[in-house]
Amino acid sequence: MTTVRTTDYHAAGEPFRIVSDGLPPVPGDTVAERCATAIGPGGSGTAPRRGALDDVRRLLVQEPRGHAGMYGGFVVPPDDDGAHFGVLFWHKDGYSTACGHGTMALGAWAVDTGRVAAPDDGDVQVRIDVPSGRVGATVHRAQGRTTGVTFRNVPARVAARKVPVATTLGIAEADIAHAGACYASVRARDLGLEVTRAALPDLVRAGREIRAALATHPATWHPGGPLLSGVYGVVLYEELPDTPFGPHQRNVTVFADGQTDRSPCGSGTSARLALLAEDGRLGAGEDLLHESVIGTVFTGRILADGVTEVTGTAYRTGEHVFTADPYDALGAGFLL
Repeated sequence: MTTVRTTDYHAAGEPFRIVSDGLPPVPGDTVAERCATAIGPGGSGTAPRRGALDDVRRLLVQEPRGHAGMYGGFVVPPDDDGAHFGVLFWHKDGYSTACGHGTMALGAWAVDTGRVAAPDDGDVQVRIDVPSGRVGATVHRAQGRTTGVTFRNVPARVAARKVPVATTLGIAEADIAHAGACYASVRARDLGLEVTRAALPDLVRAGREIRAALATHPATWHPGGPLLSGVYGVVLYEELPDTPFGPHQRNVTVFADGQTDRSPCGSGTSARLALLAEDGRLGAGEDLLHESVIGTVFTGRILADGVTEVTGTAYRTGEHVFTADPYDALGAGFLL
């Protein structure tokens, strides 16, 4: 009987299932090497090879224990003593190199569980090694509870602008930026769409088509190698009236093979910040108010050298002990 213990959070509505108990050994000297182990020889981030660790991922993300929108992470050792722990991010199709909303959830979890000591009032930084590098989660506390988390990402950079992309809804222009993972940003109205729940089927279809169309574009290549290369997410966005503090946008990020981010997407927000800064629309002391398709909000800002910060909230939703009965004909489950 397989038994796996998890603690579940959500950050701005996007789930994050944290696994720290019940994992098989994950060989590797760094988190990036452990991610490659999880993917397996000849596999890719969205098409991993079968293995003991990936069996746990499938168990937790597939129905009846999960769902096609589930997201989570395996807690692993850090690269060195400079970080509190490492994490391998996963979703229904495989693994990702970055996850801003997951980093927020992990920061809250580390403090809420006492893994990282924190004051009742004030801030504490949780340092986390992820496949794309070392990131930070500054956990904000007041009166003994966690009130918010600020995710500091690896540096973001713009790779290409106005790349024409053909879709069944028309031709759009994509801006490509790397922010721990590669994101293509497309204005939704260029495809005749609005970022609404009602438009989600068309938004998801467009996101999948854009990702496929850009699969071999040279701007999606990252000098860090294939693990960090290729479009991970497509940010379909619309402009809203600016606030007194800076730009205001709404987006839906379609990532992996058609998965929809319920939050404004943490690392996707980092990519948007890099693009807005290059356009001269986001300066020092200004914030991007970034809404999701369900109306939740992240606030982002850009610092020096392409470093970005994104602030949001993360709340615990439950603790679980999952089991896999060897006599269960459904095994690890299924996806619809």
